[in-house]
Amino acid sequence: MIIAGSHAIVTGGSSGIGRATVELLASAGARVSVIALDDADMERLAAEPPRGAHPVHLVAADVSRREQVEAAVAACVSSHGPCSILVTSAGVVMPGYFEALPVEEFERQMLVNYLGTLYPIKAVVGPMIEARRGAIVCISSAAGLLGVFGYSAYGPTKYAVRGLCEVLRSELRPHGVAVSCVFPSDVDTPQLAGERPHQPRELKAVAGAIKPIPPARVAAAIAEGIRTGKPLIYPEVKTRVLARMAGTMPGFTRSYLDRVVTRSRRRHRA
Repeated sequence: MIIAGSHAIVTGGSSGIGRATVELLASAGARVSVIALDDADMERLAAEPPRGAHPVHLVAADVSRREQVEAAVAACVSSHGPCSILVTSAGVVMPGYFEALPVEEFERQMLVNYLGTLYPIKAVVGPMIEARRGAIVCISSAAGLLGVFGYSAYGPTKYAVRGLCEVLRSELRPHGVAVSCVFPSDVDTPQLAGERPHQPRELKAVAGAIKPIPPARVAAAIAEGIRTGKPLIYPEVKTRVLARMAGTMPGFTRSYLDRVVTRSRRRHRA
């Protein structure tokens, strides 16, 4: 897929990975639309729009509300023409112990992370099929590759995104539409900073000394995936290795994670 001149819609494009992707696509010559919440991040994006050959179109919407997504996509298409690139970057996370997290938190994360991915795809896929061209990129997570302690609400939503991408890749490929799934680990975003105070000590032990990568690195991997139609996008080598180990040596990865959790609890008791 050629980025220059294409209309790219990015959900959650006002901060973090989404904002970095918006900046990169705009600089590459795309006509970019952003769908995000009407909040301080959106205000900052409006005040400091990324540089590019075309103005960035901003639409405020909650991706967990289907009617808002449909209206937002229609407004983007009215401004920049048919969508040929979709990046679903909107997402939320709240870690915690399963028994302590309220059911409403599980519902919130599934609404935003999974249905907030599904709704935009449904809104753009028909015209993509008719045009026989398009690229859809969804953000999963390293937590969508294996079960991570403390992510009982978050991890299943990212597994769901991963599963959706697997099915859509097969269904849409004959129509000339490429579907990619991105698996970042920790990324240096406001969302990561916001979740850290809530992380159980065992989750912090699992994360260890992993240094978060910059959002621009994920955005660069996304852009490359769009250009090549790569179905699986790993922004860093360690995530690619993790995916391979989780697929070929699941027993080893589970045993390793269990040992890390056990050591963390022993140190706490000591």
